Amino acid sequence: MRLVLTGPVIRRRLALCMAAFFTLFTALAGRLFYLQVIASEELQHRAQSQWTSESAIQPTRGKILDRNGAVLAQSATAYTASVSPRQVTDAARLARILSPVLDMEAATIEKRASDTSRGGVTLKRQLPRETAQRIKRMKADYAAAGKRDLDGLYLEEESKRYYPMGAFATQLIGLTTIDGVGQAGLEQSLDRYLSGKAGRVLSEIDGKGRSLGDGQSEYIAPVNGGSVTLTIDASIQSFCEQAAREALQVNNAKAVRVLAMDPATGEILAMVNKPDFDLNDPPRSDVERLTEYLRNRVLTDAYEPGSTFKIITAASALDAGLVRVNEGFYCSGSVTVEGGKIRCWGKPHGAQTFAQALQNSCNPVFVEMGLRLGADTFYKYLDAFGIGQKTGVDIPGEADGIVISRSAVKRVDIARIGFGQSVAVTPVQLLRAVCAAINGGNLLKPWIVREITDAAGNVIQRGEKQVVGHPVRPETSATMRMLLEDVVNLGGGKNARIPGYRVGGKTGTAQVYVDGVVSREKHIGSFVGFAPADDPRIAVILIVDQADVAVDFGSVTAAPFAREILERSLIYLGVAPETDESPAERVKVPDVTGMDVEAAIHALEEAGFDSVLDGAGQRVVNQLPAPGADMNAGALVMLYVDGVEPANGTVTVPDVTGMPVTEANRLLKSYGLELAIEGSGLAASQTPAAGEQVNPTTRVTVRFEPP
Repeated sequence: MRLVLTGPVIRRRLALCMAAFFTLFTALAGRLFYLQVIASEELQHRAQSQWTSESAIQPTRGKILDRNGAVLAQSATAYTASVSPRQVTDAARLARILSPVLDMEAATIEKRASDTSRGGVTLKRQLPRETAQRIKRMKADYAAAGKRDLDGLYLEEESKRYYPMGAFATQLIGLTTIDGVGQAGLEQSLDRYLSGKAGRVLSEIDGKGRSLGDGQSEYIAPVNGGSVTLTIDASIQSFCEQAAREALQVNNAKAVRVLAMDPATGEILAMVNKPDFDLNDPPRSDVERLTEYLRNRVLTDAYEPGSTFKIITAASALDAGLVRVNEGFYCSGSVTVEGGKIRCWGKPHGAQTFAQALQNSCNPVFVEMGLRLGADTFYKYLDAFGIGQKTGVDIPGEADGIVISRSAVKRVDIARIGFGQSVAVTPVQLLRAVCAAINGGNLLKPWIVREITDAAGNVIQRGEKQVVGHPVRPETSATMRMLLEDVVNLGGGKNARIPGYRVGGKTGTAQVYVDGVVSREKHIGSFVGFAPADDPRIAVILIVDQADVAVDFGSVTAAPFAREILERSLIYLGVAPETDESPAERVKVPDVTGMDVEAAIHALEEAGFDSVLDGAGQRVVNQLPAPGADMNAGALVMLYVDGVEPANGTVTVPDVTGMPVTEANRLLKSYGLELAIEGSGLAASQTPAAGEQVNPTTRVTVRFEPP
């Protein structure tokens, strides 16, 4: 039977075929359009990656130098071991050979070397030259023996950051990531100058990733990073590093901070935070510890300065004409402001001049200075000294400090600010203010970057001295230098004396808050000093945080170490001694524990020491330094006294005849007795008489007459 196709059927089938061909054509055309237009760039990139190899050429990161050209940070050559899995003949064998050389698990190497989907895989970075040389020798030996076990293994040079000084200005310099990108400190803040710009090499390869001998290649040279020269002096920095380490260990302290500055220019000469770590071996595996140790607490952590702040109060009161150097004051041991009792730091100081009050670090006198200034005037000076403000130093992370707002401050707050409480400063903020008080009255912007140059040596940026204010007159500044020199020679700063040199400074012992409450056991001891006193070349602040020793006053925990920095720095700077004073005689501290206070003071004076009493009572129960310690003649010995009384509850009145008011008051107070003053000069008579038995708190009337 023959099938006859009619016209409509043929037309229908023809239409279906045409529709099928049209659909196929449209699909093919669409696919072609997608490949040639939409996906062309991606496909070209993929194709290019298959027949070309692109290698980045890392630039050499610039150096960080001290002011004299000593290298603090530089880049050294390191190596990266990588494999091309498509060229590897036996991944397991390769892994067994390389595992002990690279100190890697063989399974990890084998897994990476077996991934043929990738043209190249990194095995390990930052290999030292010795390891790289060993791998090169192995490759040459295997090739000479006709073995292909190390086929596909490559070594590439890269850059590794190296810090020649190790644990040296750790928080200031900072560090880089393993890729050479600035991660902290100046390495991070100056990364745009130090990093440079990477270059590249583009070459043609075959299907196994091997370079074609007659293929084309393109080379774009890297641009190396520039160098940064700091104001830091590596020698002075090393003096500060050593002193800070010793202070941390001797005082069993939580932390130590040191900052040294040129008072005339604002240049930072040294910056130390302890504890720290070797920049060549950062604790990257312990992120919390690394973060804590990288915090530059000289800039970031504000604290109540305590008595070192009396420098600012004194300068303000003198400049405002509210006090005279020889003006007389009397310290009874405490003062009441708005119903609150503010105590002096130790025993009452009795009659004293303003100069002596600074030497004695007498709190009540500086309470009065704050109140004399009043809120408006005091805040004008605080603002002029930059208290509570960032200094603008060119180092990242600076904090503001804390000052009670003018609208909220109370009279009792002003009183406490006068002697360094109820205000918080950073070390850099306080040292800048002190420098303004003693450098002629110029408030300077601290700075650390002296010069930045590009790879060709062209200067990009240069630092310079910037005067940003004049908080006090030059005459006031000259007076402050004299007063602070007397603090070191005659007052609480004696442990910072340097034979032959004129040194000025002030000690401080500040409060520490634990859970929002002032701790009785923990303090911050500090010393701010400068030398030579008449023309300062260097100023230093040294802070010992929470020393775990019997006496944590700044005069004991901080001043001796600041003295060490100043002395070594003056010698290094070529500052000749101004006097022929021979080095201080070293004397063994006598044992006065168990003695009556009067006998103990006499024994120490006979040995050439001054003394400070802590407590109230007749008998010395402890002393610091310990008996037998070698100390400079004239140093301070702390005597701890208690209230041990005779069995009948009375005390023996000591003999104060021939003593000045301050010494007589100190001795009577140590017995728990009160002083009533008649006249002025030296003690000529007393009632009750020396040797009488009286009840504690008895008032002893002493007649003072001119000598």
